[in-house]
Amino acid sequence: MNCRLPELREKTAKLTTSPGVYLMKNQKSEIIYVGKAKNLKNRVTSYFRVSADHTPKVASMVEHVYDYDFIVTDSEYEALVLECSLIKQHQPKYNILLKDDKGYSYLCFSDEAYPRLTAEKNKKKKGDYLGPYMSGFVTKETARETNSVFRLPTCHKNFPQDFKKTRPCLNYHIKQCMGVCRGNISQEEYADIIRQAKDYIRMGSTDSVKRMQEEMEKAAELLDFERAAILRDRIQAVSKAGEKQKILDAALQEADVIAMAENSGTQCISVLRYRGRRLFDKEAFFFQESVSQEELMDSFLVQYYEHHRDAVPKNIVLEAMPPHGEMYERLFSDFAGTKVSMVIPKRGTLLQFVQLARNNANEELALRFGRTGREVQALEELGKSLGLSQPPQYIEAYDISNLSSTSMVCGMVVFENGRPLKRAYKRFKMKNNVTQDDYACMREALTRRFQHYVAQDEEGFSRLPDLILLDGGQGHVNTILPVAKEFGLTIPIYGMVKDQKHRTRAISSGGGEISLSANRAAFHLLTQIQDEVHRFSVAYMHQLHSKASYQMELTKIRGIGEKKAQKLLLHYKTKGNMQKATQEELAKIAGVNAGVAEQLYRQLHDAEE
Repeated sequence: MNCRLPELREKTAKLTTSPGVYLMKNQKSEIIYVGKAKNLKNRVTSYFRVSADHTPKVASMVEHVYDYDFIVTDSEYEALVLECSLIKQHQPKYNILLKDDKGYSYLCFSDEAYPRLTAEKNKKKKGDYLGPYMSGFVTKETARETNSVFRLPTCHKNFPQDFKKTRPCLNYHIKQCMGVCRGNISQEEYADIIRQAKDYIRMGSTDSVKRMQEEMEKAAELLDFERAAILRDRIQAVSKAGEKQKILDAALQEADVIAMAENSGTQCISVLRYRGRRLFDKEAFFFQESVSQEELMDSFLVQYYEHHRDAVPKNIVLEAMPPHGEMYERLFSDFAGTKVSMVIPKRGTLLQFVQLARNNANEELALRFGRTGREVQALEELGKSLGLSQPPQYIEAYDISNLSSTSMVCGMVVFENGRPLKRAYKRFKMKNNVTQDDYACMREALTRRFQHYVAQDEEGFSRLPDLILLDGGQGHVNTILPVAKEFGLTIPIYGMVKDQKHRTRAISSGGGEISLSANRAAFHLLTQIQDEVHRFSVAYMHQLHSKASYQMELTKIRGIGEKKAQKLLLHYKTKGNMQKATQEELAKIAGVNAGVAEQLYRQLHDAEE
């Protein structure tokens, strides 16, 4: 039995649920197996379960696993392409199916009036073949993807013999087939579609789209608008398929894509290395430096390429240009012996590659700290949007709640590392402000909170937050900023603004509003915080209001005043607990005689009935 299984299970418990590729390694750090997964956590967990029932081959592989690495992708299709690429590069011992060299595979367009595209292991049947390909599995996936993009028929009907004999099948209705069986597509039109499909397989999405674009424009010039519309729809389908994967792409013939993420004082720089239009490798580097991200990236780039002089690509794609970028381009060009360009994309495909690199950095940090990549990304986005020097790890949020100027309360919730820290939640019942004045109540609550911090008299208030969020707009922020200043505290303070439908809209500072709509992870975190603090404060308000109402009901009993009613409520907490007490117990707690206790007991149980 593999003695590393407990450690592997612990590591896998923190793994992301995103799609991607995993690389199993032995004790010598040699890659022994490469696999793809729609859900990395579920798939990798299946190898290390206690009661796993593996085939002999898989059981042997698991026995030799010492550690594993992973690469996150944006889709299962990307994971497939990357898996095949990595298997070709590393030839892992246990990937026998995908590196089977007993025969070649081919893509075949059958020899018939309306050709079908299939994956074949040989050239036995008549047809037009593309290949050979080393991997039969890859060939099948290519055929499936092309059939889907061009909506080619995959049924067993004979055309044109079976035209209009039956109604179109389900594939036609879900737009996975063009419906050749209806008899509305000529042989010439279909041959043109097959030619475009072959171009797509041979040249990829970029070149095939370019050629179809030219044909569409030519058709429009000839006023053949029906054909132009068909080509337009086909271009959209091909473009959509191309956008789904960033493993193979003409835009990254040779490039390194580098991005950074940060969490809890630890930075991770992720390098995705593209060579020959494919993702060739991924590296992750961890640092614990108290410097800006710009300084860290500046130092990293020089050291990284100093040690990889023989592997400097023609293009280096970054999130931001370091100072004196031209100088670095010249330095790296000298390393490579050829022109090297540094690219900072603002939009389009290259920006998506940068985001993919950042996602991988976030997932590496998440694995290290036992969190999700989305949580790491949300805090990073929030910190950048607010101009904070570091992502806020400890956030406090406040909300005022009342019911018709009664039961004025303030709720405080805490989020640590992007998650609710419920043991740190606090509730404030207003002492000085009992009327409906949100600004005054917020000022009282924060004043009391800062007083506790200065006095260090309560553990829950002994730590200062990295960020304070107030449920309200600019007015609330302007009310609390002077309070923090009075205590000599420098804490970022912002308001959470809602729209008319009580949904999170923006975040407010003392000088205006900041939209987070472009930063989806940060926006969802802010919405979660705002909803949680509102729920918590309203629940406390209703609790106090309910107690106050019941206390007034108790004082209607002759012999029980406000103080005695309060004693009963403080001791029993709930009406249900009070109903379980005997007359003697009620008399003792309230400090009343037997007659009053009997009257109290009777009212409690009459109300129960």
